[in-house]
Amino acid sequence: MPRKVANLLALAVLGTVVQRPMHPYEIASFLRARGKGADMEIKWGSLYTVVRNLAKHEFIEVVDSQRAGARPERTIYRITDAGRAELRDWTRELVATAPPEHPRFKAGLSMLSVLPPEEAAAALRERLDELDQATAAQRALLAEHADVPRLFLVEIEYELAVREAEVTWVRGLLAELTTETFPGLAAWRTWHATGEIAPEHAELAERGAHREEPDE
Repeated sequence: MPRKVANLLALAVLGTVVQRPMHPYEIASFLRARGKGADMEIKWGSLYTVVRNLAKHEFIEVVDSQRAGARPERTIYRITDAGRAELRDWTRELVATAPPEHPRFKAGLSMLSVLPPEEAAAALRERLDELDQATAAQRALLAEHADVPRLFLVEIEYELAVREAEVTWVRGLLAELTTETFPGLAAWRTWHATGEIAPEHAELAERGAHREEPDE
């Protein structure tokens, strides 16, 4: 069943106001300070819309409003019982389920053959450089926050583990390309040099072109 407010920013808002009542500007400050933009895609321009939608569906409610000098009035929101239930159920769903994802890297790999082997290897080296920098930064971040309970760092641990696994896989693929042990490398290189498709590749393409359409 679709969420009444499906934007992941709404989850972050609920996870913030569950601590204490806040106004939207304060919520944004808390989220930025905790680096939540690195954990989920957050469009800050949508914050006030998300807050209004959460209030509309009674996941949060107005508890007070404040005005300081000439500044605009700030509405303070607190989480409701329905909001607490939504926060817990949504978090449980995200942790427990594994829907198919379509990362950009996977899309690029699916088209890797359009690059000559040497160019593909160069692109993988560039990716490895970025991954090495990212993993080093995450290790440093974990070391910097060694006094923070692990419960509040598990998302960084997860991302680091995923990046390290990707580094291992990419290094392996790059090694196959550079040591000429990648299967079909000669045919791949010949195709780019002459435009001639290897017979086994042509047969595979032909087989796919004539595959019967599935019954509706």
